[in-house]
Amino acid sequence: MTLAPETTDLKIEIRLEDGWLEVCDLTRLVPGRGVAALLPDGRQAALFRDRDGKLYAIDNRDPFGGAAVLSRGLTGSHQGRPYVASPLLKQRFDLLSGQCLDDASVRVATYEVRAA
Repeated sequence: MTLAPETTDLKIEIRLEDGWLEVCDLTRLVPGRGVAALLPDGRQAALFRDRDGKLYAIDNRDPFGGAAVLSRGLTGSHQGRPYVASPLLKQRFDLLSGQCLDDASVRVATYEVRAA
Protein backbone atom coordinates (compact mmCIF):
# COMPACT_ATOMS: atom_id res chain seq x y z
CA MET A 1 0.00 0.00 0.00
CA THR A 2 1.29 3.47 -0.85
CA LEU A 3 0.51 6.35 1.48
CA ALA A 4 0.25 9.92 0.25
CA PRO A 5 2.94 12.17 1.71
CA GLU A 6 1.80 14.44 4.50
CA THR A 7 1.27 18.00 3.33
CA THR A 8 1.25 20.86 5.80
CA ASP A 9 2.80 24.26 6.29
CA LEU A 10 3.22 23.80 10.05
CA LYS A 11 6.63 24.49 11.55
CA ILE A 12 8.07 22.92 14.69
CA GLU A 13 9.16 25.45 17.32
CA ILE A 14 11.09 24.97 20.56
CA ARG A 15 10.72 27.34 23.49
CA LEU A 16 14.03 28.80 24.62
CA GLU A 17 14.66 31.37 27.36
CA ASP A 18 14.17 34.28 24.96
CA GLY A 19 11.15 32.93 23.05
CA TRP A 20 10.19 30.40 20.39
CA LEU A 21 12.72 29.15 17.84
CA GLU A 22 11.57 27.59 14.56
CA VAL A 23 13.59 24.42 13.96
CA CYS A 24 12.00 22.42 11.12
CA ASP A 25 8.88 21.58 9.15
CA LEU A 26 6.40 19.21 10.80
CA THR A 27 6.79 16.89 7.80
CA ARG A 28 10.42 16.21 8.86
CA LEU A 29 9.18 14.42 11.99
CA VAL A 30 8.27 10.84 11.15
CA PRO A 31 6.56 8.98 14.01
CA GLY A 32 9.05 6.73 15.78
CA ARG A 33 12.13 8.55 14.47
CA GLY A 34 14.01 11.50 15.86
CA VAL A 35 15.45 14.64 14.28
CA ALA A 36 18.35 16.68 15.66
CA ALA A 37 18.16 20.47 15.65
CA LEU A 38 21.07 22.84 16.25
CA LEU A 39 20.25 25.56 18.78
CA PRO A 40 21.71 29.10 18.72
CA ASP A 41 24.03 28.38 21.69
CA GLY A 42 25.57 25.35 19.95
CA ARG A 43 23.63 22.68 21.84
CA GLN A 44 21.37 20.25 20.02
CA ALA A 45 17.80 19.21 20.69
CA ALA A 46 16.31 15.83 19.73
CA LEU A 47 12.74 16.15 18.44
CA PHE A 48 10.18 13.37 18.23
CA ARG A 49 6.58 12.90 17.11
CA ASP A 50 4.63 9.87 18.24
CA ARG A 51 1.94 8.02 16.30
CA ASP A 52 -0.76 10.13 18.01
CA GLY A 53 0.90 13.33 16.76
CA LYS A 54 2.29 14.44 20.15
CA LEU A 55 5.58 16.33 20.00
CA TYR A 56 8.59 16.02 22.32
CA ALA A 57 11.99 17.69 22.54
CA ILE A 58 14.93 16.78 24.78
CA ASP A 59 18.65 17.47 24.82
CA ASN A 60 20.32 15.41 22.10
CA ARG A 61 23.47 14.71 24.15
CA ASP A 62 23.67 11.28 25.79
CA PRO A 63 24.95 12.04 29.32
CA PHE A 64 26.55 8.59 29.63
CA GLY A 65 28.57 8.55 26.40
CA GLY A 66 28.79 12.29 25.76
CA ALA A 67 27.81 12.04 22.08
CA ALA A 68 24.89 13.92 20.51
CA VAL A 69 22.93 10.80 19.49
CA LEU A 70 19.59 10.64 21.33
CA SER A 71 17.76 11.73 18.17
CA ARG A 72 18.91 8.41 16.64
CA GLY A 73 17.56 6.30 19.48
CA LEU A 74 14.65 3.89 19.50
CA THR A 75 11.35 5.17 20.86
CA GLY A 76 8.91 3.23 22.98
CA SER A 77 6.79 3.52 26.10
CA HIS A 78 7.14 2.30 29.68
CA GLN A 79 4.10 2.33 31.97
CA GLY A 80 2.34 4.61 29.50
CA ARG A 81 5.15 7.17 29.29
CA PRO A 82 7.08 7.75 26.06
CA TYR A 83 10.84 7.31 26.05
CA VAL A 84 13.84 7.17 23.75
CA ALA A 85 16.60 4.59 24.27
CA SER A 86 20.09 5.84 23.53
CA PRO A 87 21.78 4.05 20.63
CA LEU A 88 25.02 3.95 22.64
CA LEU A 89 24.40 2.10 25.91
CA LYS A 90 20.60 1.76 25.63
CA GLN A 91 19.64 3.88 28.66
CA ARG A 92 16.04 5.08 28.32
CA PHE A 93 15.05 8.74 28.75
CA ASP A 94 11.48 9.83 29.48
CA LEU A 95 10.44 12.23 26.70
CA LEU A 96 8.19 14.22 29.05
CA SER A 97 10.55 14.77 31.99
CA GLY A 98 14.02 13.92 30.65
CA GLN A 99 14.50 11.49 33.55
CA CYS A 100 16.67 8.46 32.84
CA LEU A 101 14.53 5.40 33.52
CA ASP A 102 17.62 3.28 34.20
CA ASP A 103 19.49 5.64 36.55
CA ALA A 104 17.41 7.97 38.74
CA SER A 105 20.40 10.29 39.29
CA VAL A 106 20.57 11.27 35.60
CA ARG A 107 18.30 13.57 33.62
CA VAL A 108 18.49 15.42 30.29
CA ALA A 109 16.95 18.81 29.56
CA THR A 110 13.49 18.95 28.02
CA TYR A 111 12.01 21.67 25.86
CA GLU A 112 8.48 22.84 25.33
CA VAL A 113 7.67 22.18 21.68
CA ARG A 114 4.78 23.11 19.42
CA ALA A 115 3.63 23.07 15.81
CA ALA A 116 2.64 26.54 14.61
